[in-house]
Amino acid sequence: MSAGAAVTERTAELSENLDRVLARIEAARADAGREPGSVRLLPVTKFFPASDIEILYRLGRREFGESREQEAAGKAADLSGLAGIEWHIIGRLQRNKANAVARYAHTVHSLDSERLATALDRGSLAALEAGLRAEPLRVLIQVSLDEDPARGGAAERELDMLAERVGDAEGLRLGGLMAIPPLGDDPDSAFARLATLHTRLLASHPAATELSAGMSGDLESAVRHGATLVRVGTGLMGARPITSA
Repeated sequence: MSAGAAVTERTAELSENLDRVLARIEAARADAGREPGSVRLLPVTKFFPASDIEILYRLGRREFGESREQEAAGKAADLSGLAGIEWHIIGRLQRNKANAVARYAHTVHSLDSERLATALDRGSLAALEAGLRAEPLRVLIQVSLDEDPARGGAAERELDMLAERVGDAEGLRLGGLMAIPPLGDDPDSAFARLATLHTRLLASHPAATELSAGMSGDLESAVRHGATLVRVGTGLMGARPITSA
C-alpha cells in the first residue's frame, strides 16, 4: 500500500471511530440532562504516531493526552506548527520530569503530592520567565479512590491541602480533579464518590470546574456523575501499534 493510500485509510478509520465516540458522549450527556457542550473528548494518543495526531487535528481535535514525558515531548516538538494544539499529561509524573513538561504541557492531570506541585511550580515559573509558555501550568489533582500507591493519586484526606498548595503557587492554576476507578470496582460508585469530592473542592475553589474521568469502557457512567472531560484511547485509536515497554 502506498503512503498516500495508508493515510487515506487511517483517516477514514479515525473519522469513523471519532464519530462513534462523540455520539456516545453526546448520548450520555443528553441522558444525564446536562447542557450541550458540557463534556469534552480528550483523545489519548500515547503509543500512536504523530501522524495520527495530525489526522485528528484535521478532524477538529485540539486537545491530546499523553502518558510518557519523553514521547509527549517528541510529539510536541514535531507538531509545534499546529496552531492551538494542547498537550495533556495524564500519566504518573516523576518530579525530575517537571521542568521538561512545564515547557510544553497545557494541563497535567496527575498531580498527587506537594513535592510534585513544588517541582511543577518551579518548572512553570522558569518556562514563563524564558518565554516558553504564556500562562501558568494548569493542573488537576489526581485523587486515589482506592489509595493503591501503585496506581497513583492523592488520598482523599490530602485533597484540601494540595488544593491550597496549588492555589498559592504563582506558576500553577488549579483546574479541577482527575481519578481512575479502582480495579474491579463499580464505576458508578467510584464516580459518585469523585463527584462528591469535586463538589467539596468547588466550594473553596470555584474555578476548579474540570472533572477528568471516564475512559472507553465507562464514559457513560462518568458523564452521568459530572465528568467534563473523558479520556478515550482504544475506543478512538484502536489497538496499540507498539508495546508500552
